Amino acid sequence: MSNFIERIRNRIPGLRRPENNGPPQGVVTVDMGEIDYGKEKDMKKVSFFNPLDPVPKYDFYAKDTWAGRIKKTRPSLDVLRKPPDPDDLPPPPEEDGRPKVKLVRFGWVLGVMIRAMLNIWGVIMYLRLPWITSQAGLILTYVIIFMSIVVTTITATSVSAISTNGKVYSGGTYFMISRSLGPELGAPIGLLFAFANAIACALHTVGFAETVRDLLKDFKSQMVDDVNDVRIIGAVTVVVLLCITFAGMAWEAKAQILFFIAIMVSLINYFVGTVIPPNTEKESVGFFGYRGDIFVENLLPSYRGPNGYFFRLFAIFFPAATGILSGVNICGDLKDPTGGIPKGTLLAILWTTLSYLLISITCAATVVRDASGNVNDSLALKNFTTQCSGLGCKLGWNFDRCEQNRTCSHGLANNLRILTTVSGWGILITIGVFAATLSSALGFLVSAPKIFQCLCKDNIYPFIGFFGKGYGKNNEPLRGYCLMFSIAMAFILIGDLNTIAPLISNFFLCSYGLINFSTFHASITKSPGWRPEYHLYSPWTSLFGSILSFVLMFLFTWWAALVTFCIMLFLLGYVSYTKPKINWGSSYQAGFYNMALSFSMALTGVEDHVKNFRPQCLVLTGPPNNRPALVDFVATFTKNTSLMICGNIIMEDEKSSFPQHSTDMLVDWLNQRKVRSFYTSFNADSLKEGAHNLMQASGLGKLRPNTLVLGYKMNWQECKLESLQDYVNTVSNAFDSSYGIAILRMMDGLDITDNLHSAVESSAIDNPAFDAEEAQYEKDESDRNSDISDDGSDEQVRSVFQTKQGRKSIDIYWISDDGGLTLLVPYLLTRRNRWKKTKLRVFILGDPESVKEDRKDMKMLLKRFRLEIEDVVIITDVDKPPLAKNLQRYEESIAPFRLSEEQAIGDVQELKRLSPWKVSDKDLEAIKPKIERTLRLNEIIKKNSVNAALVAISLPVPDVTCPSSLYMAWLDALSYGIHCPALLIRGNQENCMTFYCQ
Repeated sequence: MSNFIERIRNRIPGLRRPENNGPPQGVVTVDMGEIDYGKEKDMKKVSFFNPLDPVPKYDFYAKDTWAGRIKKTRPSLDVLRKPPDPDDLPPPPEEDGRPKVKLVRFGWVLGVMIRAMLNIWGVIMYLRLPWITSQAGLILTYVIIFMSIVVTTITATSVSAISTNGKVYSGGTYFMISRSLGPELGAPIGLLFAFANAIACALHTVGFAETVRDLLKDFKSQMVDDVNDVRIIGAVTVVVLLCITFAGMAWEAKAQILFFIAIMVSLINYFVGTVIPPNTEKESVGFFGYRGDIFVENLLPSYRGPNGYFFRLFAIFFPAATGILSGVNICGDLKDPTGGIPKGTLLAILWTTLSYLLISITCAATVVRDASGNVNDSLALKNFTTQCSGLGCKLGWNFDRCEQNRTCSHGLANNLRILTTVSGWGILITIGVFAATLSSALGFLVSAPKIFQCLCKDNIYPFIGFFGKGYGKNNEPLRGYCLMFSIAMAFILIGDLNTIAPLISNFFLCSYGLINFSTFHASITKSPGWRPEYHLYSPWTSLFGSILSFVLMFLFTWWAALVTFCIMLFLLGYVSYTKPKINWGSSYQAGFYNMALSFSMALTGVEDHVKNFRPQCLVLTGPPNNRPALVDFVATFTKNTSLMICGNIIMEDEKSSFPQHSTDMLVDWLNQRKVRSFYTSFNADSLKEGAHNLMQASGLGKLRPNTLVLGYKMNWQECKLESLQDYVNTVSNAFDSSYGIAILRMMDGLDITDNLHSAVESSAIDNPAFDAEEAQYEKDESDRNSDISDDGSDEQVRSVFQTKQGRKSIDIYWISDDGGLTLLVPYLLTRRNRWKKTKLRVFILGDPESVKEDRKDMKMLLKRFRLEIEDVVIITDVDKPPLAKNLQRYEESIAPFRLSEEQAIGDVQELKRLSPWKVSDKDLEAIKPKIERTLRLNEIIKKNSVNAALVAISLPVPDVTCPSSLYMAWLDALSYGIHCPALLIRGNQENCMTFYCQ
């Protein structure tokens, strides 16, 4: 028998044992920098429910194509219930012999913070921030900086939530937005974001060109004129950058460190220069060191020229706050994107904001707005009778002539390279400008084609697939590079930084607005798949950031905002009209689910996705008012989130006992109890037939049940034998229909029919199909936290699920890997107010010699699921013999159903066909090891879960040949004596949880 089981095990993917300790010849392995979950010892671990039933494993949830490993699957329900013939099983997956690949992972400092700081620092800081300070004054400049930071900080928190809600591999920001909002909004923003990155490359290239032009002018080497020189230098520069991208970017990470050091040295050099006493030449160009009168003079605005108004200056500055998504765009290459993206991005915003504030205040306190640059204007060199006015006179200089004629070429308002003048050594500022502009330009030129390539591969828009082709081992989008180069070149030919900057602000604000809206939308749809590990965000703050971004678009450049919105609407209309056949599990789909509760037909075109899996429950309550605890339990985790249907199966011979108005009465009862559920009744000859028909017919379109919930049959030993067989057959039929199963057991039972007052009994409908338990559930008069108003009516009996659970725990005994339903339902409970303080604890089977490793592996899996688990406990003593009294109790419970000696001599098969609840000695011997371990597990549960509010236990799957009485004895042994509600739950072996973004 053991050899037969071993042969089957080796044929089932995910359970095959390797022949040696090393990987087989040709197997693809990838060093992910994490725990290797494909170990031989893991292959051997199975649940004691079934020798083919594996314990929870990482590999069952990991994807094969992205993770680079052989896909492992858990056995299906058919395999668990009826072991297949080994000859009928498919062969194991073939290995392709690809070599082992070592993936490069970046930490949060280099991969996120430094990368984001390099893209935030740029040409605006060096060449425009002092000029903006002179125009708007220090006060309004600080307003501009802080308003920009408000937008980018809110966006950073939003994108941190999105990026930690599943693993992202490529495409960066576009990938996350599209997979969150869906293709309708994701595709348009992908085009706009790629376009914005191409323009940003042009902006920083023009900034570099301006610096080179000014250097040429200093050495009397101007080529043509100011504008054309910028165009020529910018065109040559972007061609060189294109050649670098074609040559390869293997050195990019190291080059970033050099750029970062150059920028830091230039900033230190500037701040040191502000405290060095100025000489006559520096005073002639407006730098006088720290002076209170200069600081006061520069507090208020002094607008000049065509760009001299607040929102124009705001639009010019805003590109200095962009670049926050640089780390997000490579989140697939980070060691720890969950912690790295929020920490690195927010710290990058903090340090760059401090640098902007310090540069603005030091400029405003040390440099006057206007200066001639002529040393002969010093009053010390002239007759003291010379008349002059203005701030320059107080400082010993006469700048009146150039001030009055508006011909001053120096000072804060006129010299765009004032940082070079103030610094200790001007050449370091020039090096800093080169480092900031070239690093940003190169970064944007690389990221724009990558984003566009991801959009092309999604094949949403026609005629762009040509640019999605990749070349080389790194799949470089060379065609995309050429396209983005052409766009950048077109904007470089504008040759004016002040014209390009507002256009970039428009596109980036649109991107940020949609990022914030996607976070808000994903949050309000309440999809169970929305579980970001980053919690320091608010959907309403994200909505505010989205609205603020769109408003600023129109305040900056209203015509560009209109053009952008028209393009967005056109692209949105195209995607909505073509309806691409893609399924990303987006919040767009989740939103359709919520809308379908009122408009069911709107949901018919939305495909299912594991991210949006919801336990849609068909609850066999009978008349709901007879089992309020069962109703309240399911309503707790489905309210405003999922579908709940209360099913009442009416026996044909009892049909006359149900008045015509019973349905309305029960619906009113549900409404008064504030339970969001549908109610349906069905006439049938038996519970099995009625439940089967309800499972097949209930629901509409996507709003149909996938989980059957029923109460534990407390009187299984005393009820009619046909009723017992009916109950177990109902469970078996649910498994046959690929339903998840949840059985709720409470120590005092669920049925309260005999406990209702006489006035209530006249209105309560009793259904004989659901046998009443002898024990009754007492009404809790002390509960002040119930949803039910205390109006003196005895009809509304409060249950334990309507009370606050405090800081108790929900203990999950995850004995078998069922796809995650055993974890998902308890997690959904904790999202309700009454259960939010409870802590989740997970108990799994393990070996004494590998306790630490088992706990580490399970914690890694739970972390990937983004579940806040209080503790993981490894059960290592389940193989110990149970207590004698517990074993005796089990034997006494099954004794009435055993075949007598006389019956055992005859035709056992025929007898069991006529009486399928009968148990033979062979049946008992086959299940004895499972029962003993089950009894031992029950003892462990009662010992470890004394203070638990709920215990969730993996439900064993019954074999097709298992007698109904034996299966019920098995369930009784598993859940007997647990003081709190016990939930026996089992998924249908298909994943209902995932740690992937797509």
